[in-house]
Amino acid sequence: MEIEQHPLEPFLPGNARLLMLGSFPPQKKRWSMEFYYPNWNNDMWRIVGLLFFNNKDYFVDKAAKTFCKEQLISFLQEKGIALFDTATAVRRLQDNASDKFLEVVQPTDIPALLHRLPQCKAIVTTGEKATETLCTQFSIEKPKVGDFTEFLFEDRPMRLYRMPSSSRAYPLALEKKAAAYRVMYQDLQML
Repeated sequence: MEIEQHPLEPFLPGNARLLMLGSFPPQKKRWSMEFYYPNWNNDMWRIVGLLFFNNKDYFVDKAAKTFCKEQLISFLQEKGIALFDTATAVRRLQDNASDKFLEVVQPTDIPALLHRLPQCKAIVTTGEKATETLCTQFSIEKPKVGDFTEFLFEDRPMRLYRMPSSSRAYPLALEKKAAAYRVMYQDLQML
């Protein structure tokens, strides 16, 4: 089975206080843009639009069925939100985007990312596979969905937030997913 390498560079604004980690991007055929959470059927950018702008379509270009990448980048830089994934190489055990069928061949070196983000105080994982991969790397307990665990990274107090997956395959209404993310962004004084 083919091993896929991560197709994107980590997005690491120097002012990042939050590192958002998914598991791995979907197959390119599912992308609507060259950036994180590119699948048109993924609700991450709708959740963010709803929370920060009271408009789930704030980052959506409906006519082109894509997201507004430059607007997203500007927003993420302003808010201090970094993005990457917990795997840099995977095998897809089935021909789909489901985490259930992803085998992590090479986990991401999360400590190396954190060294590049000196102001980062929190990590958020956006799904089960991402949470498992990160917790294994740091030897920490998985928080419940919508909750957090505190841990130390080289004497730096950190929080790991575990949020519901933004994939529509995760059976929870957009507004309920947004409510969980709202608590995290408020805790971090970003909202």
